Amino acid sequence: MTDEELHGHLIGRQGSRRELNTPVLIVDLGALTRNIDVMAGFIAKHDVKLRPHAKTHKSPEIARRQIAAGAIGACCAKLGEAEVLAAGGITGLLITSPVVSPPAIERLAALNARTVDLSCVVDNPVNVAALGRVCDVATPLRVLIDIDPGMKRTGVASPEAAVALLAAIRAQPSLVYAGVQFYCGSIQPIADFRERAAAMEERADYLRTVIAALTEAGGAPGIVTGGGTGTHQIDPGLGVFTELQAGSYVFMDSQYLACELTGDDAGSPLETSLMIDARVISANVPGIVTIDAGIKAFATDAASPIVLSGAPAGSTYTFMGDEHGAVSWEGGRTPVLGEIVTLGTPHCDPTVNLYDTYHVVAGDTLRALWPVAARGRSR
Repeated sequence: MTDEELHGHLIGRQGSRRELNTPVLIVDLGALTRNIDVMAGFIAKHDVKLRPHAKTHKSPEIARRQIAAGAIGACCAKLGEAEVLAAGGITGLLITSPVVSPPAIERLAALNARTVDLSCVVDNPVNVAALGRVCDVATPLRVLIDIDPGMKRTGVASPEAAVALLAAIRAQPSLVYAGVQFYCGSIQPIADFRERAAAMEERADYLRTVIAALTEAGGAPGIVTGGGTGTHQIDPGLGVFTELQAGSYVFMDSQYLACELTGDDAGSPLETSLMIDARVISANVPGIVTIDAGIKAFATDAASPIVLSGAPAGSTYTFMGDEHGAVSWEGGRTPVLGEIVTLGTPHCDPTVNLYDTYHVVAGDTLRALWPVAARGRSR
């Protein structure tokens, strides 16, 4: 059965969150809205724009809420995500990974013809030539030079390579050079604020050398996009970025909650809005219960999920296989079969990709079902 068939009749019913089939992906609407508003307020105080990364939520509905709060569009990790968001009416899309295969380039050109303000990144002259052959001069494709910040994942590896790529782009009438991308993904989860700020400042110094080389070649970038949730408090002060790509701020998974985001003792201005509700299905072993959420319910590339509620204070979660997890249960009340245990997501992006639907709640009441529309659109 679909989530709509299982749960559609529960929308608006008081206390209906307790009636959901588990495990289930939950979004707290109030917390989500506050996070969107907090980031919008921060951006409004600085000379940057926000193009949030939709690889986090994969949802046109959430993207619309971000744009209504002032975002200029959305970033997409893959072409498939961009196709879904464009079909949902989202414009101002930036594809942040190179699009290189012949069938994907054909799709990219078609998408560029039917949406507004689409951009993609490039890091290789061969890819630039391929894009130039397929794209239409009547609707030229905007491209940004992807600069490797030291991750050795994608991006040109030197100022000289950036300048050479600029020349390759300018040789293609169907392409328009729009700027550069510089995303320091490995810096985002550094827990200590000062260490994270120092790392970004060092990388920004390198970025300045690339921008200087491009400017000397007549290619001063109109857009310098990058940054993220972990560095959003740092990036505007560097004086190089024109827009930020922060995405996880809408949900605040365990990785980012462990980061000192602001550099003071005020605590995070952002809060957990994404969680998994599971149920106790066995309680035969003293000090432990089994719940119906295992490896298939969470991303496993980070620390284990955190127990948010429904179990004694200090309870911890351990994976127990594909379908099951164990929650420590020391002291307090006796566990009851079927009761809800709520857990935080250890890494929101791949966890979201495991589910078809957001179950949007206000308190204990289901308010809406939002499709994870770009789930699995990794090509």
